[in-house]
Amino acid sequence: MKKLLFIVCIMGIAQNNFAQAQKTFSTPYGNNPAAGKYATVNGIKMYYETYGEGMPMVLIHGNGGSVASMANQIEYFKTKYKIIVADSRAQGKSGDTKDRLTYEQITDDWAALLDQLHIDSAYLIGWSDGGIESLLMAIRHPNKVKMMAVMGANLQPDSNAVYNWAVKWVQNNAAFTDSMIAKKDATYNYAVIKKLFDLLGKQPHISLAQVQSIKAPTLVLGGDKDVIKEAHTLQIYQNLQKAWLCIFPGGTHMMPETDPELFNATVERFFSKPYYRPDTKFLFGVKD
Repeated sequence: MKKLLFIVCIMGIAQNNFAQAQKTFSTPYGNNPAAGKYATVNGIKMYYETYGEGMPMVLIHGNGGSVASMANQIEYFKTKYKIIVADSRAQGKSGDTKDRLTYEQITDDWAALLDQLHIDSAYLIGWSDGGIESLLMAIRHPNKVKMMAVMGANLQPDSNAVYNWAVKWVQNNAAFTDSMIAKKDATYNYAVIKKLFDLLGKQPHISLAQVQSIKAPTLVLGGDKDVIKEAHTLQIYQNLQKAWLCIFPGGTHMMPETDPELFNATVERFFSKPYYRPDTKFLFGVKD
């Protein structure tokens, strides 16, 4: 039972499994000495890799993921952009502190990393937790975000945003983690795993007013078989000042890995020109 639960317990494990199943790259993304470095930010060592030249693009992985989780996006976008991709706090090769882990904390780590790299603003692609952190970047550090694409993000952790099965899945795995901590089981680093489940189960808490304050053009993405309810994805889109919406038919939460060609091309179409908002009524000559 323990082994079964922890094969699937963290979103990042699923991400990495999909990555391995989908495609093998000649570059060892996430474990590349030629591209990897550490930066000291907010009391931790944060592992990051950089690729390519051009306008800066930041790739932010989901819960329990790493640089390797974004391999399909690195491979695609590095031919046109300067890619900055990292392991978020308490994940991958990046360090942690004894503090409670929050999305705001992770977001501020990313902002500090960009400061150290002398990057004033960038395109952002955030997947799952990375999507939440992208929204928070646009709220907390608005000048850092030129445009962003946000896949599978939520504003709150309850069943208003997330399907009931997912809420229960997190609760069951969190309870199991607590039981392993109580038993002082050392098979895994359960203290870190607990922090990651607390992110999923107790956070975020982003208000609609905060979303409405975002000025960066945003592509809001989801799947009609996502873990996030379509109505919630629509709500995020409707409260942004400048946004496009894409719901992938048959798309799951793992779209950046399971169908990277479609995902990447959709994002690139949005990023490839200055923001504009086409509207059928204008094409029909209808005036406000």
